[in-house]
Amino acid sequence: MGCCFNLVLVSIFFIIQYTTAQSIYRFHLCLGANYSSSAGTGNTFQTNLNHLITSLSSSASNNSIVIRNGYYNTTAGQTPDTVYGSFQCRGDVSLDACKTCVQMGAQDMNTNRRCPSYKQAIIWFNECMFRYSNQHYFNIMQDKPTVYFWSLNNVSNPDEFNQVLDDLLKNLITEALSKSNFAIGDKNLTDSTKLYGFLQCSADISSGDCSRCLHEAIAELPDCCSGRRAGKVITPSCILKFDLDPFFQSTTVSSRPSPRVSPPGSTNAEKPNSKGNDSSKIAISIAVPSAILVLAAIAILVFCFWRKKKKAKKFVYVNDEVLTTESLQFNFSTVSTATDNFSEANKLGEGGFGSVYKGTLPDNQEIAVKRLSKNSGQGDQEFKNEVTLVAKLQHRNLVKLVGFSLAGEEKLLIYEYMPNGSLDQILFDSDKCTQLDWERRYRIIGGIAKGLLYLHEESRLKIIHRDLKASNILLDKDMNPKIADFGMARLFVLEQTQDSTKRIVGTHGYMAPEYMMYGEFSVKSDVFSFGVLVLEILCGQRNSSFHKSDVARDLLSYAWRHWNNGSDIEILDPTLKDACNRSEVMICIHVALLCVQENVADRPCMPTVVQMLNNSVSTSHDLPTSPAFMADGTRHITRHPDLNLVGSAEQGSLRNESISEVSTVSVNEISVTELYAR
Repeated sequence: MGCCFNLVLVSIFFIIQYTTAQSIYRFHLCLGANYSSSAGTGNTFQTNLNHLITSLSSSASNNSIVIRNGYYNTTAGQTPDTVYGSFQCRGDVSLDACKTCVQMGAQDMNTNRRCPSYKQAIIWFNECMFRYSNQHYFNIMQDKPTVYFWSLNNVSNPDEFNQVLDDLLKNLITEALSKSNFAIGDKNLTDSTKLYGFLQCSADISSGDCSRCLHEAIAELPDCCSGRRAGKVITPSCILKFDLDPFFQSTTVSSRPSPRVSPPGSTNAEKPNSKGNDSSKIAISIAVPSAILVLAAIAILVFCFWRKKKKAKKFVYVNDEVLTTESLQFNFSTVSTATDNFSEANKLGEGGFGSVYKGTLPDNQEIAVKRLSKNSGQGDQEFKNEVTLVAKLQHRNLVKLVGFSLAGEEKLLIYEYMPNGSLDQILFDSDKCTQLDWERRYRIIGGIAKGLLYLHEESRLKIIHRDLKASNILLDKDMNPKIADFGMARLFVLEQTQDSTKRIVGTHGYMAPEYMMYGEFSVKSDVFSFGVLVLEILCGQRNSSFHKSDVARDLLSYAWRHWNNGSDIEILDPTLKDACNRSEVMICIHVALLCVQENVADRPCMPTVVQMLNNSVSTSHDLPTSPAFMADGTRHITRHPDLNLVGSAEQGSLRNESISEVSTVSVNEISVTELYAR
């Protein structure tokens, strides 16, 4: 989106559906500074905003104003309190429906219903998008923040479905770019079933920017909506949607046609004879498409080269390191034989990137083989990243990489076998959890802390894991913890303390707020995840299990409430209360709450965490305040002064965690799932 918009995105957990007889509210973002807190300028900005909203509302129904492809923009006021605003209606709705939708958006903004006192806002209804900002954004393609929605239901034939969807969207992009940045269509999935698609860009951006925006949106579909009956991707500049149920409107927005422009010098020119005219037409009909094809081919080659160069530059250290791991490479046939050709009997489990199988090598060494799914989303670079990082990491609390295998599309990672599986398989099982008495849980917490300390401080490579959670903690035969799954890990150079990304990866419930909001990560991001994990180990429940609970909205607020009330011990797993070391429990709760502080600076580093756990005393350390994601009536992240994100409701998830507080919606309704601070 560039520097003109400077959006920051808070993760959304619920989307509240608001319906009127005319239009359906979908989602909105409140962004930018709070103008009411700007001394001397708040009243002026509010006045200009009121004028702008009124102007946008009236322009939707004023036939004397040119509304191009359902789009209109205007400004109000002078610098430094200028307000820029626009609306964009769906290309398949009538002008009356567009008018109604814009007026509804204006009413919401005018009454401060959605974004009171914020300098930037976007609100999406079913038929239109209404927007204003204190920064100029007209004619600028902005592809972040990106909001994903998906259906709750899967298709029965995902491979065939995804191929049809890919073909449909490619056709629609071609159509949209040749017309007015908008296209709808359908494609047969079976003899009796059709897949419907919808694409649209804001009419103020160029066709080239539209193409880039839509292609970026399509590229994210595998991460959010693969194999789903319906999906939607929304950005400020473009939107796409697909569904197995028809959802198009019957009429389209009427727009004033562009005036025809005669070629220079053609007014007085003699009309050519028919033969000459035909020859010219033939020459043009051959030359123009040929030129377009050549230019398109060049553009594609340049784009591919740019992407390849960009990726190579990003992962250059990985490519160099992989060359040093040839001694770890196994033949595919060897691994296949070891796992009995990846038989179901040897399958240990299935995760976000593929299945894991137990195997035995010719020397009788037991192994766990991670077989990456071909459409898992983990490409060659993530695979090489994991190989490189794990091969060079040696610590008793990190899983040991035995080797890897590359054979065509097959990517295999071979680890030491952990007979007790992953922590979540035992911790959250009502029967198996009794195997984890207090002594073992305390040792597991300490072991994970030491493993993170090694990654952050003691290894010659400084590693940020980025996906620390219970399912990524493996347990050996003695229940000692080992951190696993480094596919999303990032390597920091010497003295580097922070980095940022356009792609947010990880698991909902474990991700630090600054990571979800800004895409910024550091060692403190892992510290936050560690804090959540410690609380789960203490209480024996998933963070997500509190979403439908009357006790608390989430585990963090539940733990904080008891800490604040002096009833800390009450969060402990009931099986442990009569047989635990109370002082150790108290220090673990203290450490966990410090780790999940919203402010990055308030979280301890892992050396401090390990010291606190070893000493079992906490009086010399800061007391925690309310953690991030505190929920009181409605779920929210403690608001950043420059950002507020509101939305609602339907049902959401990030990878394998889910939110399950749902309003009444049809089974085909699309649900918020994942937000990328791109």
